[in-house]
Amino acid sequence: MAGHSKWANIQHRKGRQDEKRGKVWTRLTREIIVAARSGGGDIAMNPRLRLAIEKAKAANMPADNIKRNVDKATGNLDGVTYEEIRYEGYGIGGAAIIVDCMTDNRVRTVAEVRHAFSKHGGNLGTEGSVAFQFKHCGQLVFAPGTSEDKVMEVALEAGAEDVISGDDGSIEVLTPPGDFEAVKNALEAAGLKPEIAEVTMRAENTIDLAGDDAARMQKLLDVIEDLDDVQEVYHNASIEQ
Repeated sequence: MAGHSKWANIQHRKGRQDEKRGKVWTRLTREIIVAARSGGGDIAMNPRLRLAIEKAKAANMPADNIKRNVDKATGNLDGVTYEEIRYEGYGIGGAAIIVDCMTDNRVRTVAEVRHAFSKHGGNLGTEGSVAFQFKHCGQLVFAPGTSEDKVMEVALEAGAEDVISGDDGSIEVLTPPGDFEAVKNALEAAGLKPEIAEVTMRAENTIDLAGDDAARMQKLLDVIEDLDDVQEVYHNASIEQ
């Protein structure tokens, strides 16, 4: 199943996130707290918490920090109460943007997100204004050179929805959110290690941006991502590097 390669854009996004490691622990801490509060502190019974802890370990967060955050969320320690809020809007060239936040002050957060959009050429939309352009799914991306036949065989057997081969040889596996962990485990057990593995909002179609439009869109995304309450930013822009 051939398709437009997202490899360059995915790697670019990953690289920019890696440059902002100072914020990673803060975001992971919030995700652990919310996951534990909503689904309990037992990782065997809470897939969202399992994934959050896995990401925290990959980011070298100490085990004591992880345990303290789980305890805080499950009532063993006093802590701040965070709520999850999603904002939707438009960027340069009409590109769709979804902003997921965790906040202890909804008024502050919406003001900051609205200001970021309006100051940098975007527009904050209403609930549902762009979400229909994205699919909530598990996504695993393999580097060019990975065996497509092997990935397809293992992934589909484990419950994946689709396997998409990029023009540059990269391979993208899509799963229902609930089957993400099982598919990931099956692929890794077969010796297939994804470069990217996450439950995400995947754009169904992309908008190509180049030159000044690409630079303006990247600036808008950077400003939004740098807001303290922002956890994840999803968009459908294919930004020329």
